[in-house]
Amino acid sequence: MSKKSGFLSSSIGKKFIMGITGLFLISFLVIHVSLNSAIFFNDGGETFNAGADFMAHNPVIRILEIGLFAGLLLHIFQALVLTLENRKARPTPYEVVNGAANSKWYSRSMGILGSLLLIFLVVHLGNFWVPTKVAVFSHTEHNTFNSMKEVFACWYFVAIYLVGVTSLLFHLLHGFQSAFQSLGLNHKKYTPLIKKTGLWFSIIVCALFAAMPVTMFLGIIK
Repeated sequence: MSKKSGFLSSSIGKKFIMGITGLFLISFLVIHVSLNSAIFFNDGGETFNAGADFMAHNPVIRILEIGLFAGLLLHIFQALVLTLENRKARPTPYEVVNGAANSKWYSRSMGILGSLLLIFLVVHLGNFWVPTKVAVFSHTEHNTFNSMKEVFACWYFVAIYLVGVTSLLFHLLHGFQSAFQSLGLNHKKYTPLIKKTGLWFSIIVCALFAAMPVTMFLGIIK
């Protein structure tokens, strides 16, 4: 076994992959929330649909999309592997566990938060990504903004999205800093800045995502 493959199969290597894929997914969130925020122009979806149409038909974006799904699947796979390895290493739990003394509750609940996010992602893809791709490959027009209005007119979809965004918030609160730490970027001088950046990034991104279904449901965005 080569040194490279040996490193990637080690616990540190797997955490390194988690960090790389995590930062890759975080960069996607920046693009996604920036594009979707075009609905706040409140121009009947004209600006948003122009951006969505560009993303749907751009061949470069399609290639990057494959990389996005590959990164997401790898991130999920590594999370499952690390979780199983941790349980195998400690088959019998401690009799008394005071987790709050060493970490936040969401840091100890990444498995649950990740599972909620996965369920939310399936719903999200079914509502928006699949119809868009069907339109692209069938060469028919698709008004993504109207699809958003139809979906977010249903209170239960709004509720599902708010649960998903809340899960994303707590997932990011831990994952943002953890990704840098997994890459070995842990220093007393820079770690506080990374933590503060992660906090504000998580709040701003998730607040924007949450505002979209709420404002559409309330009829503020038309």
